[in-house]
Amino acid sequence: MSFSHSVKKELCSIITDKDRKYCCLYGMLLFCKNFTPDSITFQTENQLVCELFCHLTDDVIGGRNIVEVTETKKKNDVTLYSLNISSEHFREEIIYRYRISSRTLIHRIQRENIDNNSVFAFIAGAFLSCGSITEPIKEYHLEFVVPYYDLTQDLLNLLTEVGINAKYTERKNMYVIYLKGSESIEDLLTLMGATMSSIDLMNVKIYKDVRNKANRIANCDSANIERTLKASDKQIADIEYIADTIGLENLPADLINIAELRMEYPEMSLRELGENLDKPLGRSGANHRLKRISEIAEALREERNENGQK
Repeated sequence: MSFSHSVKKELCSIITDKDRKYCCLYGMLLFCKNFTPDSITFQTENQLVCELFCHLTDDVIGGRNIVEVTETKKKNDVTLYSLNISSEHFREEIIYRYRISSRTLIHRIQRENIDNNSVFAFIAGAFLSCGSITEPIKEYHLEFVVPYYDLTQDLLNLLTEVGINAKYTERKNMYVIYLKGSESIEDLLTLMGATMSSIDLMNVKIYKDVRNKANRIANCDSANIERTLKASDKQIADIEYIADTIGLENLPADLINIAELRMEYPEMSLRELGENLDKPLGRSGANHRLKRISEIAEALREERNENGQK
């Protein structure tokens, strides 16, 4: 089950009282595929949303089997439910119940239809009709795809009034209202009533943050190991050069111990080298001794070069 399907499933379960049903159906109608006095068609791939639309229509209008449902199998084995209110009488009743007095108002949000306590049921209805949300493990993106500019602006204004910062763009002759930030999406889900989905989104966010932190630590550790081995290779080269020229036994006693330790444990960090000396040192102390070895090796190389030039 997709995250978007889970959100819609939860929303369908909370539309219970009379005011919520009225406002939710209004949202579903305004943002559906076709809503005019001559034709009302609602489409969805979600069976629960299909059932909710039928129940809400019957409850609000006060009839039975008002909606005619047609099922179509798509190529991806998903069922498309087309819900049609073919009866002119019932379409007129819907227009009357929602105080739509002219064709100019049929695609605008009329605030008198939205009870203050049920505004979020209306937004939930709009989401059930034309909304979707991307799998949060991939990205944070929630959107409403709206066919009318004025209706888009009305919904944007309503979202702004309830504290949701949304934007819109145009896509294939449609208007897309979208939210990108995880916090904004969490807030909207909570306001619409999908509190469990909001919690699930928060958990995904926590998981992603922990995973990203673990990746950063792993990358940092990898980089540190690479730097340590690179420095170790140079130190070992210097020690081997000294061994081949004057012999390690001719080094000062405090350098012999760390030279032998470095040859035996090339992967050790400076701190670990210092801790494993006969007389333990800190990181800076171990680094100082290895620098002295490097200076001795460089001096021997310069001396050889000078002799070779004579």
